[in-house]
Amino acid sequence: MGLEQLLPAIAGMTWQHLVMISVGLILIYLAIAKNYEPTLLLPMGFGAILVNIPLSSALTQIDPATGQAVEGVLNVFFEAGIATEIFPLLIFIAIGAMIDFSPLFRNPSLLLFGAAAQFGIFLTMVVAALMGYDIREAASIGIIGAADGPTSIVVASRFAPNLLGPISVAAYSYMALVPIIQPPVIRLLTSRKERLIRMTGNNNKKISKKALIAFPIVITIAAGIIAPSSLALIGFLMFGNLIRECGVLNKLSLSAQNELSSLVTILLGITIASTMTAERFIRLDTLFIIALGLFAFIFDTFGGVIFAKFLNLFRKEGNKINPMVGACGISAFPMSARVIHQMGQKEDPYNYLLMPAISANVGGQIGSVVAGGIILTLVPLLA
Repeated sequence: MGLEQLLPAIAGMTWQHLVMISVGLILIYLAIAKNYEPTLLLPMGFGAILVNIPLSSALTQIDPATGQAVEGVLNVFFEAGIATEIFPLLIFIAIGAMIDFSPLFRNPSLLLFGAAAQFGIFLTMVVAALMGYDIREAASIGIIGAADGPTSIVVASRFAPNLLGPISVAAYSYMALVPIIQPPVIRLLTSRKERLIRMTGNNNKKISKKALIAFPIVITIAAGIIAPSSLALIGFLMFGNLIRECGVLNKLSLSAQNELSSLVTILLGITIASTMTAERFIRLDTLFIIALGLFAFIFDTFGGVIFAKFLNLFRKEGNKINPMVGACGISAFPMSARVIHQMGQKEDPYNYLLMPAISANVGGQIGSVVAGGIILTLVPLLA
């Protein structure tokens, strides 16, 4: 009896499979040893191992005895949760329930950074299109720059399901690598004098409960009128926030923030791995996508910082914005805000940038979802 009969998985193993298993191990290492987005990178890493062992029952296989397909559990999860967009939309409910919009009410002008820091998305779309990707693929690659994994998954599953694996890995990896990627870009774009700017705001201003309840409803209606294609994304995010703020669904709010978030995140991470097979992933395209995602992420940070410097041209001394806060306009909430606050503390231990950074970061969460909605609305017209 030959090796093929005794150990068919070993007989079918190729160097590509070994590379992808190594990628899975690296993701697990980053999750455990470095604590980089462990709730997502660990399931994705383990899933990458599952799907890259030849003849794995986690994926759909052809039964040699009957010639019929035997569905793999990860394929079932993918069709039920990713292809239908259910998993990422449920994550949006959980994220909405976690977000407190009151810092944004205290510093409403910082909402603008949620728009300015999406610059890299649209620039990367243009670059990707010039490199030969069609407009749908280019849009799916560009959205990586939002540092918003669920939005990236929704856009990619709609426009470029063949690229979902590398796009998802890039989006969540760059979210995890915010503390490594953003500081050198910010330091390159700012002087020490700018990084020392202190921001005084209405951090103790009381926000009415009615305003916090009305906000998600108004945003949902406005988004639905302007860009109906964005309604699922924005609506689920705002529904989660309404559960938080209404005051009568505290148990549901806590469940959304904890049980729902944890369960769906596990399923989302391990299901995405079903697209991380060697034949799909080990391609030159994958390297280009990861590189373009980094380009988008860097230029989103660039857009936010430069926009803050631009606004400062029109602001008086004592009322200027610390340009580092502009970098929080990405969606990596609240990691980006913490990174900016820590950078401010290194420059000046008495400079507290956390509240304005959180305000800009909340604006970035909204901005990334709006950007995703705009892409979902406009790209089919351009295609």
